[in-house]
Amino acid sequence: MYALPLAREGYSVHLIDAVPLHVEQAKEASALQPDAPLASARLGDARELAWDDKSVDALLLLGPLYHLTFRDDRLQALREACRVVLPGGVAAAAGISRFASTYDGLLRGFLEDPRFEEIVQRDVREGQHRNPTGKHEWFTTAYLHRPEELLKEASEAGLSVEALVGIEGPSWILPDLDFWLEDPRRRWTLLESIRRVEAEPSLLGASAHILVVGRRR
Repeated sequence: MYALPLAREGYSVHLIDAVPLHVEQAKEASALQPDAPLASARLGDARELAWDDKSVDALLLLGPLYHLTFRDDRLQALREACRVVLPGGVAAAAGISRFASTYDGLLRGFLEDPRFEEIVQRDVREGQHRNPTGKHEWFTTAYLHRPEELLKEASEAGLSVEALVGIEGPSWILPDLDFWLEDPRRRWTLLESIRRVEAEPSLLGASAHILVVGRRR
């Protein structure tokens, strides 16, 4: 969860989630940091935000877009983000790469199962991820973006895009990621390697998640 660390940094953070359990978990976690609690945590829908026009400094869509499988719904969520931020305010939205399941399937051996192979074929062909097996490690119903699609949707919704980056970069396929993160020197090396290529167009789709950052025009 990103909301709690942001609250600890001094931001006034309002969290919304479509899942009641997630909201309750956020409230419980917020109570454990009484010196920096969330400003609020409640049920909501990214396609219909409760805030007034031009009322927030920044808005993060870290989840809604890949759970909205219809393009019109994703555009509506992005338009809502654009509506509620102040002029010049920042909106950032994450998407899952069209090719994430291919990498994950190879890394974790899922592609040895013909059922997962069928899932990945549709992912690459249509971006529509469906998992009829109930195996939670194969993820849930989702839309997987091509980088240029995410950029186009954000622009069409009214954002002036300033950055399109791969969040994990090449690091997400490391089998010993904890080893790199635990030591400060190795962590710095890892983050620098990500930073060097995070905006490289030819590598964006190889990152598991993509982030588009824009401002209200």
